[in-house]
Amino acid sequence: MRRDTSQNSTKMLCKHNKIVQQNRMESLLDKRGVSEQFRERLLHLISRRNESVSAFARRCGLDRSALSQFLDQSIVRLPRAETLVSISQAEGVSVDWLLGISQDEASFGEVASVLNIETSLSDSSKSLLAKWHEEAAGYKIRYVPSSLPDFFRTKAVIRHEFASLRRGMTDMKEGLQQELLAYNRLPETDMEAIMPLQRLENLANGTDIWSGLAIGARKAQLDTIKQLLDELYPTFRLFLYDGACHFSAPFTVFGPKRASVYLGDMYLVINSVDHIRELARRFDALIRVAEVSPDRAADWVSGLKVH
Repeated sequence: MRRDTSQNSTKMLCKHNKIVQQNRMESLLDKRGVSEQFRERLLHLISRRNESVSAFARRCGLDRSALSQFLDQSIVRLPRAETLVSISQAEGVSVDWLLGISQDEASFGEVASVLNIETSLSDSSKSLLAKWHEEAAGYKIRYVPSSLPDFFRTKAVIRHEFASLRRGMTDMKEGLQQELLAYNRLPETDMEAIMPLQRLENLANGTDIWSGLAIGARKAQLDTIKQLLDELYPTFRLFLYDGACHFSAPFTVFGPKRASVYLGDMYLVINSVDHIRELARRFDALIRVAEVSPDRAADWVSGLKVH
């Protein structure tokens, strides 16, 4: 009787150990599968931007050694929640897609609010715009300026446009102009801009917001625009449309992850993928009705007579 009981206990213990071992193996396989999916998605994101692992880690706010471990096939390691959110926000992809749970890459709304308001007159507005441009590196930026493109403006025009605002604004705008011009001179930049051709005609004629700006300053501004259009083409492309037939509020689409609508003293920042796509489609519709294409823009500006 004791022998039977002992044998039964041994059998039950062996069965229990086998079940535990099997559960551990299934857990390991499941973890390994998710880890492999995560690794594949990371490699896809890095190769899509054609950048180094170090550059990717820096842009996503990750530790370089941790990212190397995620990419190492011999290591089974899953990221923490904050790591997933950092990558998701930097790349405009969903957490579920990163883990292989979803095949829908562009589901950014789950990790960020759909709309934000950012003031354009704060001390941080300079770095804010520069940051948005840097985060969009490798993607096309679509830009509808409120007057002239920020990096086109000369110092005289900046002072003319912003002198009535609070003290220090002109210095801030000059700093922003230099930052964005340096960005647009990078070889990986891809930016398109579109605006009414009448805006440049008004600049040449000294009308509208350019009333009171000296003829020499207006001529220098147009010369700067022509020079930059020649220098930056084709990584920067300017389209001009007829403002008598079409209209657009100023907005910028920073690749697939963010768009902003300029409201004068603040930005309406949009993180919803669907809304970003709609603004991109709106921009492309404006391009289709453009009167002046980028390859002719510099010559068109050169032909304006300053009065």
